[in-house]
Amino acid sequence: MSFTSILLTLAAASVVSLLVFYYIIIGLCLRQLGSHLLRRTTPRRSLILEKLGAGDKGRIVGFFHPYCNAGGGGERVLWAAIRAVQDKHPNAMSVVYTGDQDASKEQILSRIQTRFSITLDPNRILFLYLSTRRYVAASTWPHFTLLGQSIGSLILAWDAFNLLVPDVYIDTMGYAFTLAFAKLLFDIPTGAYVHYPTISTDMLARLPSNADLRTTVKRQYWLLFAALYKRCGNYVDRVMVNSSWTAAHMRSLWRTDVTVVFPPCAVTELLREIPARTDETREKVLLCIAQFRPEKDHKLLIDAFSRFYKATTKHKDAKLVLVGSVRHSEDATRVYDLRIQAREVGIKDQVVFVTDAPWSEVLEWLGRAWVGVNAMWNEHFGIGVVEYQAAGLISVVHDSGGPKEDIVVGETGFHASTVEGFASAFEKALSLPEPEVAAMRERARKSARRFDEETFEGLWLGEFGKLMELEEKSR
Repeated sequence: MSFTSILLTLAAASVVSLLVFYYIIIGLCLRQLGSHLLRRTTPRRSLILEKLGAGDKGRIVGFFHPYCNAGGGGERVLWAAIRAVQDKHPNAMSVVYTGDQDASKEQILSRIQTRFSITLDPNRILFLYLSTRRYVAASTWPHFTLLGQSIGSLILAWDAFNLLVPDVYIDTMGYAFTLAFAKLLFDIPTGAYVHYPTISTDMLARLPSNADLRTTVKRQYWLLFAALYKRCGNYVDRVMVNSSWTAAHMRSLWRTDVTVVFPPCAVTELLREIPARTDETREKVLLCIAQFRPEKDHKLLIDAFSRFYKATTKHKDAKLVLVGSVRHSEDATRVYDLRIQAREVGIKDQVVFVTDAPWSEVLEWLGRAWVGVNAMWNEHFGIGVVEYQAAGLISVVHDSGGPKEDIVVGETGFHASTVEGFASAFEKALSLPEPEVAAMRERARKSARRFDEETFEGLWLGEFGKLMELEEKSR
């Protein structure tokens, strides 16, 4: 062996030794921090389990959901999951780590009941309020937002674990870095319910190939972040996803043993409350149920409805109704901007905005509407779309993601991806002959049964049970 080869071998061995030493030291430091937090929060833990009355069998299950009072589809999953835990695991106390400091426990539980028609046992759920939620807000990180929010989630998780260390930790909002943090600190079972991968191959593919320096730097940043995100998957014991689309991405990013657990939809209630009916009892309402977030693309819907309305001759009595929750001032500003847009394109009187509606009012709109619309590109699943189908609406959805792959299949609706495409689909949906529209409504209602709450609970409890088995083995 030459002298140069010997030097290279020694250098490589030194680098490997340093890396091993680095990871060992970091791991030991994190475990010491974890032990400190565990000791610090033990009195609170003992008090909680004493009130639960479960003795030594009591367990703390932590749900990390900083925006638990947002009232969207992700929150329906959270509350349905906790209800299932309460029904089948009497010795478990569900602890929700939330940043909704402006809402009391009573207010949150009341909103769950009115918004989702879900009733929870107040004695077996605890809300721990976090003071650092601003660190996961996109507005806090105007540059390098993905990385900034992920670092911010670690600050938020540190805040959470200073309040109480759980026996099982479940992230239900997509903060993957916190899962690795919990595992490294406490070596407890970790689970994730993933609505949408933080980064995906689709994001990288959308960057132009003939890139300038700025785009090249952005691509490298995204690749680096993707590598970090992928590594977080090594620290998750059970991975659940909400759709086939999300499953495909998470299998490429994290692992192959991903379980598709479709979100719980109020299918049974909708089939009962809104029986099959003739079109004479419906109005020409195009209904969109979606939070007023930018990715939901209400702007596209307003532009498409404007194009349709100005071109149609048969449906001048049609209206676009936008139903959704408003989480904060940014959402309220977005609704204001959408109202201005509707006025500018000349359809102010044909667009109705309904914010923070209770479930009873949502049911009323589902019973009145003719068409259900969704314009989000690569919507991870689409609970609202399932609700359209169960209520017997004709769906017009974006030609991507969960609505395309899982929900609106087998001639149960229409797909579109552009303003022109949506406008054309609106005309077609409202102009179907009566026998054809009746058949499509019936196919949609039958298809929706795949996504009922009972199916969700069965799959969720199966995965949750595996986490509890891991917790028992670790003792």
